[in-house]
Amino acid sequence: MTRPATLALCAGLALAALARADTAATAAAAAPAEPIASVRQVYDGALTPDLAVSTFRHIDRLFPSSRIEPSRHPRPLPPATRPLGDLRFRSKGRAWDLYDYLAVNRVAGLLVLKDGAVARELYQYGNTPDTHWMSMSIAKSITSTLIGVALREGRIGSLDDRVTRYVAALKGSAYDDVSIRQLLTMTSGVRWNETYTDPSSDRRHLLEAQIAQRPGAALALMASLPRATPAGSALNYSTGDTIVAGQLVHDATGMALSKFLSERIWKPYGMESEATWWLTAPGGSEVAGSGFSATLRDYGRFGQYIVEHGVIGGRDTLPDGWVRDAGSPTTLTGGGRIDYGYFWWPTTATADSPDPGHAFQAVGIFGQFIYVNPDERVVIVVWSAQSKPEGMDIVDDQDFFAAVVRALH
Repeated sequence: MTRPATLALCAGLALAALARADTAATAAAAAPAEPIASVRQVYDGALTPDLAVSTFRHIDRLFPSSRIEPSRHPRPLPPATRPLGDLRFRSKGRAWDLYDYLAVNRVAGLLVLKDGAVARELYQYGNTPDTHWMSMSIAKSITSTLIGVALREGRIGSLDDRVTRYVAALKGSAYDDVSIRQLLTMTSGVRWNETYTDPSSDRRHLLEAQIAQRPGAALALMASLPRATPAGSALNYSTGDTIVAGQLVHDATGMALSKFLSERIWKPYGMESEATWWLTAPGGSEVAGSGFSATLRDYGRFGQYIVEHGVIGGRDTLPDGWVRDAGSPTTLTGGGRIDYGYFWWPTTATADSPDPGHAFQAVGIFGQFIYVNPDERVVIVVWSAQSKPEGMDIVDDQDFFAAVVRALH
């Protein structure tokens, strides 16, 4: 072929490629957006399986959201030298395998890291490595970690400081006598009903305040609540306490949660993609206990950051012992013990997994998990697309996590 003919052929191929790309972009722009549920449908548990999937990967369409900037130099996640094979394990008295778990718990994404390398990664229901997925209460564990960073930097003096030393708007409320540690362990003693599907619960009142998108409405709700038990005496799981925790980070650092997260963890640790976080109102504070959305691999990187005890580039970003304390049970003022740490859930034994080791999890309703095992250097991220907030885990996720750790040991 002559040089002019070769050049003409190359030019033609290039033009054809551009035309295909332009056609694909036009088609994507013209394609209707995936349908999503209303936020009330989500909390009512009124989701078809398909609607759960499309809603959970587009939750930033439900509320105005802040953006968490990623790193320009993403942290690599290389393939593991020994990948995770096909598991077999027992849960709730029955034998299962990996594919059973994926199917019956409606797992939409799974990432397993061992020593910071990818031992297993898969996506279902049309998800891809670029998909952003909701975390629900995993956001709580991210918020508590930011409190740890603020403590390390001296912006918070001590976990035994009173909350109102930093959040002046709560002075004179039931939070007057609550320490930061009690806030983090959900032992504030401030009255709260977390029932997601009950329109009269405190959790749904908080949701309505968020739907109203009025600046300050969420914190005003928290300031209005009465005391139910003495601070430090009992566990009462409360998304409301995390609203206070988010305000604490903001008031102690002078930075929005999203900005503080981006500058202290997301960018320096090497997260690859932008994340989003619901706002309580346009230009207002983030919903510290929910509404965070990111890619599967970036959730995995966050878990790896915890496995590495918050060390970035040889520099400690969390206080000494923070990771162990955050993932350990809490001792109450009366001497009893609860299986809850600093907005993290310590892994507990089951009939089929009697020795869970020192591991803990960030847990979100509808089946979202970041499982962290620092001793075994294992991180497991699970996205699920369940239709109701709770009670749809046919296989106990704890048994699956324990089986993964055994297989990779």
